[in-house]
Amino acid sequence: MSYVSGFLTPVPQENKQAYVDMARAAWAIFKEYGAISLHECWEVDVPEGKVTSFPMAVKRKDGEAIVFSWMIWPDKETADRCWASTETDPRWAEMRNMPFDGMRMMWGGFEPVFDS
Repeated sequence: MSYVSGFLTPVPQENKQAYVDMARAAWAIFKEYGAISLHECWEVDVPEGKVTSFPMAVKRKDGEAIVFSWMIWPDKETADRCWASTETDPRWAEMRNMPFDGMRMMWGGFEPVFDS
């Protein structure tokens, strides 16, 4: 069964190209470790909420955009091997200077219950 890694990240608007460049570089490594696809989506219409919202979840600041991303894996085991590689593969260390505040990034793993 496939497995999904999902992400929600606030990124300063002026860092959009740096974020895209980082995502493309990371994709090459993710793909090598078995990822099937990566989807990086830049905010277009993300309203503030009254109780919950994407902006509230990541504590969006003025001048930031929300990035909503997900990656498809063939299974959880493949994803786990990739995430474990962040401690051993030196290519990940080259990406430690992220163009966003990683402390406000959210992520998680999900098992699909419906695909179409």
